[in-house]
Amino acid sequence: MKGVSEISGLQSIKSMHSGGKRSIPRAQSSAYLDLYMLRKEKDRLEKDIYILDKRKKDIQNKLDEVNKQMDKLQKSATEGKERLSPAVKKHSEKDWKTLSLRY
Repeated sequence: MKGVSEISGLQSIKSMHSGGKRSIPRAQSSAYLDLYMLRKEKDRLEKDIYILDKRKKDIQNKLDEVNKQMDKLQKSATEGKERLSPAVKKHSEKDWKTLSLRY
């Protein structure tokens, strides 16, 4: 069962507060509440940006590491092919001998 935060696209939906629509007229004293709510939203969004930046850096580091390992393995594989003698290459290209067995 997916939670609310795991549903794709749900975070991009604007809420009534972010839309600026209210069911009752705005009171003078609600400005402090609005400032508080907007400050909390700003803090949450800044925290999300920090987390995403950190995750992006971690993923990039891991990707660089995988690319280095792939390059290293590719070099060793090509060097290994070059080291094989012509006799070994010919032997590996020959057809396999088959033998029938009776049970």
